[in-house]
Amino acid sequence: MTNNATMRAISQDTHGAPEVLKEVLLPRPVPGPSQILVAVRAAGVNPTDWKHRSQGLFLDRLPLVLGWDVSGVVEAVGFGVTLFKPGDEVFGMLPYPYGVGSHAEYVTAPARAFAHKPAGIDHVQAGALPLAALTAYQALVDTAGVRSGQRVLVHAAAGGVGHLAVQIAKSRGAYVIGTASAPKHDFVRSLGADEVIDYRTTDFRDAAQDIDIVLDPLSGDTRAHSLDVLRPGGTLVSLLPPTDPDEPKKAAERGVRVETLLVEADHTGMNAVAELARAGTLRAHIEATFPLAEAAKAHALGETERTTGKIVLVVGEPAAATTSRHVG
Repeated sequence: MTNNATMRAISQDTHGAPEVLKEVLLPRPVPGPSQILVAVRAAGVNPTDWKHRSQGLFLDRLPLVLGWDVSGVVEAVGFGVTLFKPGDEVFGMLPYPYGVGSHAEYVTAPARAFAHKPAGIDHVQAGALPLAALTAYQALVDTAGVRSGQRVLVHAAAGGVGHLAVQIAKSRGAYVIGTASAPKHDFVRSLGADEVIDYRTTDFRDAAQDIDIVLDPLSGDTRAHSLDVLRPGGTLVSLLPPTDPDEPKKAAERGVRVETLLVEADHTGMNAVAELARAGTLRAHIEATFPLAEAAKAHALGETERTTGKIVLVVGEPAAATTSRHVG
């Protein structure tokens, strides 16, 4: 099958500052077996995007189109796809890390990386959810097995993963404690957190004890100190590698479990996220939206590390593209 169509995409030829991101024209992809072609309507921007832009991390190939979050409309399906048909509204996370490429007008990916977008949420909301929500769900539910009555500590509870983790833990009946700077305490409480700790003025080890599950997106000292608040049999799930070579020994001495999670594309998980969103118990806070052409501005904002919730690129909706930024 030949394809002469093109699409706009945000690409980089080198690693570096946000300015390396440029809008280019690329061939529109064609779905292969078990894949779908999605016309992108919105795509989240995550810390992993700007880390890959600046450093490469898992992806050292160039040129590179970033983006793992996507919400959009199925344009075509490849051989063997039964879950979706052209015209279906879907959202999902492209296989991390090598299936990257949603910061473009079209993207192909395995059909089972997606779920049907709930009718009650728009593409911006749906595009903000997949990577961060799957990370939180796989950490709390799949890995730690959170259940009603457990005490859960969520670090960086106002961040992209953290603010969704608070909601997921509450949906499972947990008692949730979050860490955040003082100006963000009301926001974290609005998500359902039972307690909020100001990490700038309080050592969380003094304020949170007998914790069953810790979710740590930060690593470093936060990861190391989190061992001290877990009760025997508790679980620490971190999203970054350990920095303490003695961590396994310390964990064994305390009788706790430590896991490092790398999020995976997950049809079952996306359906769970979709159901939570459909029920209104999971919602992404949108810090800002940018049109696709202003991806560099989205990265620059994210790198300030002062945002709350998620940043989203809006694609394929001309009216939205006239507004350079909207804070929600």
